[in-house]
Amino acid sequence: MAAKRKFEEYGNQSITSLKGADRVRKRPGVIFGSDGLEGCQHSFFEILANSIDEAREGFGDVIEVIRHADKSITVKDCGRGIPLDYNPKEERYNWELVFCELYAGGKYKTNMGENYEFSLGLNGLGSCATQYSSEFMDVTVHRDGYEYKLHFEKGENIGGLQKEKCDYAHTGTLIHWRPDLDVFTDIDIPLEYYQTVLKKQAVVNAGLVFKLLDEASGESFEYCYPNGIVDYIKEVSQGKNFTEVQYFETATRGRDREDKPEYKVKMQIAFCFCNEINLLEYYHNSSFLEHGGSPDKAVKAAFVYELDKLIKNLGKYNKDESRITFADVQDSLILVTNSFSTETSYENQTKKAITNRFIQEAMTEFLKQQLEVYFIENKLESDKIVEQVLVNKRSRETAEKTRINIKKKLSGNLDINNRVKKFVDCRTKDVSKRELYIVEGDSALGACKLGRNAEFQAIMPVRGKILNCLKAGYDSIFNSEIIVDLLKVLGCGVEIKTKHNKGLATFDLNNLRWNKIIICTDADVDGFQIRTLILAMLYRLVPTLIQEGKVYIAESPLFEITVKDETFFAYSEREKAELLSMITGKYTIQRSKGLGENQPDMMWRTTMNPETRRLIKITPDDAQRTAEVFDLLLGDNLAGRKSFIEEHGHEYLDMVDIS
Repeated sequence: MAAKRKFEEYGNQSITSLKGADRVRKRPGVIFGSDGLEGCQHSFFEILANSIDEAREGFGDVIEVIRHADKSITVKDCGRGIPLDYNPKEERYNWELVFCELYAGGKYKTNMGENYEFSLGLNGLGSCATQYSSEFMDVTVHRDGYEYKLHFEKGENIGGLQKEKCDYAHTGTLIHWRPDLDVFTDIDIPLEYYQTVLKKQAVVNAGLVFKLLDEASGESFEYCYPNGIVDYIKEVSQGKNFTEVQYFETATRGRDREDKPEYKVKMQIAFCFCNEINLLEYYHNSSFLEHGGSPDKAVKAAFVYELDKLIKNLGKYNKDESRITFADVQDSLILVTNSFSTETSYENQTKKAITNRFIQEAMTEFLKQQLEVYFIENKLESDKIVEQVLVNKRSRETAEKTRINIKKKLSGNLDINNRVKKFVDCRTKDVSKRELYIVEGDSALGACKLGRNAEFQAIMPVRGKILNCLKAGYDSIFNSEIIVDLLKVLGCGVEIKTKHNKGLATFDLNNLRWNKIIICTDADVDGFQIRTLILAMLYRLVPTLIQEGKVYIAESPLFEITVKDETFFAYSEREKAELLSMITGKYTIQRSKGLGENQPDMMWRTTMNPETRRLIKITPDDAQRTAEVFDLLLGDNLAGRKSFIEEHGHEYLDMVDIS
């Protein structure tokens, strides 16, 4: 019966539609792609885009943006000013069409050369949608000898159009609004977003000046690239490029399909090759194409085709060697494309990719032609590019083989007792309780094994001194049985970050088998060196474990002080002096034995009992400083190490037994 009632209730009158401002306010994600901060940011960009379109048509060369302390925004331009007065053709005021009507505007006849040739704001949504999604919006326009003013609140106009004669320095539009928290979940657009967007727009709109004022901090910024993407390429490369910046530009006409209208396309491409920096950025009608689309496909096809052809002609491929991929080119490429068209097919309103077939085909063919000529006319540079691309390719292939080899070596489940020599597991499978003690040698293994709590404490002995992982190559590291065994026991893989070996990383913190990794070595010079080498290994191969606070050092006592039947432990010379100052009777004192000579109850009490042990958490508060110290003490800087020992060596003399 309940199901029948529901069916009967769902009739013709059940269908409703959103009207007016509710079309945006109740469904902002449909227009802006999100009801969160990203959508709010896109609403700002819609207003900015209109000002950019005006400037690109030659009306005004400065756009000002203010990030107000109350999270409201101002965009001011020196364009022609939005027409707001009565429109006899539409029999309505233009301000209603622009700010209260979706899919209305002056950019629907771009292919006919009316109003705007290459428009960033395309669909007639921006001004209206942003107005609908605002808590308030104030519009001021100077044109035709008048000042026009509008005020909106939550999508509704208050007071109509205010118009009066006015003297002004130049025409233009000023819009001040605050995104509405009733529409967006977050309206606190960070300063970095404004900086990034305005900089990118300055890059692709050569000579246009963008001024940004952050009201809260009082900081102001200005962005302008007189030579557009060429200046930007030079800035990004930081002078480290090994080829000159190349710039290609052309204009053409075509259609996406035979039955579709013909449209105009203009394209600019700038690039250089660099060993240390790479970058790919695509723009269309000034919109940054985060996901690329047609230009991305064109660039990849053209570069791979022409470079592969060049390598074959030069006979640079080894016998039976596979051809290059774009990843090998991209590793050393800094490239920006800036295209424009009078007809554009965006993936959606957020304009992060375009899908025009003709743009892709035209750019591919144009770039192929230009690259062929460039490689022929600049043999020294083309030879360098070929050599670098082949280095990238072969490094990538070696890295992939190494990654597969590492994965094979490190693969396995928790039941690894039979595959890791001398490893002693604990009983619990609860990772939040499991502790791994990395100890020095077989003798320490025996003492720790007897002194531990077998429920949650496991033991992994290190046999002798391990490789210095800061100096050794990856081949040597992964041929070291003890290092591979340690990584197997950890279970989380490795993370290797180098320019051409990005594929080596197999790290996954979720696969770590331990809550604590505790390094436990003797309190002598050899013990300190082994501890440092283990830390260096973890720092280079699994640095996230240090960053996540998973790595500890168990302090071992330096001295045993016995008073009658009671034994006290001192972990430093200072502690020894403090203990001796409190003892009044006879006592005996001796240097603490190595871990392997300790009784199980002493091991438990001093280094393994969570209630009495002393653990030092390793925290890389300054990762750069950590790297510098490791490099100084264990790296190739012999002069620096000598200087450090001369200056600070005396501070560590209490670590050495000179008796």
